[in-house]
Amino acid sequence: MRIVIATTGALSADPVAKFAERLTGPDGVVYVTTVIEVPRSFLDEIRSEEWMPEPDGNAPWATQEDAVIARYVEERGARLTDPLVAALRERGVDAKVMFLEGEDPTATILEAVEEIGADLIVMGATRALFDESQWESISARVAREARCPVLVIPAGPVEGDGES
Repeated sequence: MRIVIATTGALSADPVAKFAERLTGPDGVVYVTTVIEVPRSFLDEIRSEEWMPEPDGNAPWATQEDAVIARYVEERGARLTDPLVAALRERGVDAKVMFLEGEDPTATILEAVEEIGADLIVMGATRALFDESQWESISARVAREARCPVLVIPAGPVEGDGES
């Protein structure tokens, strides 16, 4: 089984890792991904004449710009996925990490899922899914548009809300 776990860092690492371990079986693989949108203001800043990296004489600026963006995506992505990847690997689950850059997280996730041929998508929901105002959330859109099953794990109850 191939599982894609799309996270923004909000999923509880240990329970999700335990669940993934049960589902994947001995030949399964888990892809942990997060979508990073590179802020357009960041791109404008690195393209401006005020901010230029030290020239090394080897690479044209376009290549350097790509490297800066790739580093940003990797560093931010690692912060969001590292706890979950560590929990998976601790359980012996083969976890592959994918940092994706895109302006539309739903489309970016679904494109990666199709390329992988995933059997299941696991996502977190940081808001109530059954509230009409949340129907356009990323997790709701993925659940609606995906061609494979989607498991949306809601955030835990808010302290003091009376739920257990």
